Amino acid sequence: MKPQRRSGTRVTAVGVAAVCGALALTACGSSGGSSGPAGGSSTVAAPSTGAGGIACGKPATLSASGSTAQQYAMKYWIKNYTRACAETKISYAGNGSGAGQDDFLAGRTAFAGSDSPLTADQVDRSGKVCAGGGRAIHLPMVGGPIAVGFHLPGIDRLVLDAPTLAKIFNAGIAKWNDPAIAALNKGVKLPATPIQVFHRSDSSGTTDNFTAYLGAAGQGAWPYPHGKTWAAKGGHAVKGSADLANQVQRTVGAIGYFELPYAVSRMIRTVSVDTGAPAPVDANVIAASHAISGAETTDNGNDVLLRLDYGTKEPGAYPIDVVTYEIVCDKGNKPATWPATKAFLTYMAGQKGQENLTFQGYATLPAKVLTKVRDEIGSLS
Repeated sequence: MKPQRRSGTRVTAVGVAAVCGALALTACGSSGGSSGPAGGSSTVAAPSTGAGGIACGKPATLSASGSTAQQYAMKYWIKNYTRACAETKISYAGNGSGAGQDDFLAGRTAFAGSDSPLTADQVDRSGKVCAGGGRAIHLPMVGGPIAVGFHLPGIDRLVLDAPTLAKIFNAGIAKWNDPAIAALNKGVKLPATPIQVFHRSDSSGTTDNFTAYLGAAGQGAWPYPHGKTWAAKGGHAVKGSADLANQVQRTVGAIGYFELPYAVSRMIRTVSVDTGAPAPVDANVIAASHAISGAETTDNGNDVLLRLDYGTKEPGAYPIDVVTYEIVCDKGNKPATWPATKAFLTYMAGQKGQENLTFQGYATLPAKVLTKVRDEIGSLS
């Protein structure tokens, strides 16, 4: 999947794609890490190697669930990994970050994908599924822009800032020709069409990150704490990013938030964000990578968390981003599935797993973060 032009979600061609590919390669190193069985065994068999040099680990059937933000990436990873390691079967249900966390903490999955970290209480609860005193940790694996899609026939480019977005999503602005929107789009003939706001109905890390942005950059216009559950009044609630994007695509006057691949695949035009930088910033993988590169890293043992700067005014940095974490145990993972899970995570974080994610609509994580992730995977059991 390729980045957008400024005029909407129409696809650019060779130049930007080549840059994206270079960015992806820059963020990666060797795959590293062992994929053999963990625990107290005195003899560990060398992992089998599949096509392309991918280490396969001990064959198993893996179930995982969670983040819809990484669903396109997960399809790409599973397809390529199981092509090389055909004896391992992997399924991933994109049921939302909250549901994925619940599945993992109930012991139903080998790992979870989540755009929001577990709470301290959830980490404490993870001791029930992480044997031998283990606990759940977070491994950042992929990032990307949260696009704000809109459906206004005849409007190719729309600029909004955080305070205006906050008012729109909190039912404070009702029509598209509102003076606040017009002031950001001089020379554009905006219609008096009623605004139809769509938001997630399920527990969503995308919602958590989007509302964190509105709270951090909205200059007081967003009165709610950020969270996985939508708190604002009004609007239409829809489950999952795919169905939310479908509603925006088919509804005149609509606006909603979802990860960039959902906008690109449906040719939905997306908002350019006025951050206070010299020029508004479009939702694309280069701009998101630029913003994510400035994230602060918080390390706590094997845990690796990123703190995004939603209020960035760095030129060319898109501020509404998400980082998806894979949640596993630092020790005490299920013996039957851990060798295969470890091999799959090692592939995801390595060069072969990361190198083409920009073409799927994802941003690259900083090289130092992925190096840290690969080191941590190698130490887990």
